[in-house]
Amino acid sequence: MSSIFSKIIAKEIPADIVYEDDLCLAFRDIAPKAPTHILVIPKREIVSLADLTDEDQAVMGRCVVVASKVAADEGLGDGFRLVVNTGSDGGQEVPHVHFHLLGGRKMTWPPG
Repeated sequence: MSSIFSKIIAKEIPADIVYEDDLCLAFRDIAPKAPTHILVIPKREIVSLADLTDEDQAVMGRCVVVASKVAADEGLGDGFRLVVNTGSDGGQEVPHVHFHLLGGRKMTWPPG
């Protein structure tokens, strides 16, 4: 299964990339829900959190570390939110696990 994120990773579709390494890619969301809205994805396709195995531990941990670094680079020192939607009831729209890094405004609770 190939998603739009796979095409962004392959540079077939342009994206405003803010970070990239061998395991992860971070880019600005095209429909932001906060002043800062960046998606952090593993370069290896994993459909959702529900599909994780022990082999995914390193790449998922790397994505969280990348999200933290990007948040610092974006000046989100007052706080940010990291969200992962899983499955249709969880609001997942793209079948490739991704972290939403949201910040730049006060977050409310409950989120939705």
